[in-house]
Amino acid sequence: MREYDIKRGHFKNIDGRLEEIMKECFGSVKKNGEFLESSYGALVYVRAKLDGKTKLIVDSETDKKADLETASRTIKAYNDFLFRVTGMTAKQRGKREQEKLKREAKKALEEE
Repeated sequence: MREYDIKRGHFKNIDGRLEEIMKECFGSVKKNGEFLESSYGALVYVRAKLDGKTKLIVDSETDKKADLETASRTIKAYNDFLFRVTGMTAKQRGKREQEKLKREAKKALEEE
């Protein structure tokens, strides 16, 4: 399960629209507990939910035997979904994650 930050101020663009965005990116969507669930291409399943206005929580499983074309199409759809919900590109999400890890490491060192 992964957590993604939502870009500050972007929540107003997606408020109440997670199901719609998932349908546009992956096709059909169903409710599974507190998560919305779909499948697409090499994604056996993708489950997503918003955690307040600042986090997207996603759980997914991929078919490791999928052909290259299907895998490529799936990655593109998944990245498009994350961009539309978080407001950040893959590069921006990675940079934010690195900064977060650095802050946590610095904090851990200070506590020792």
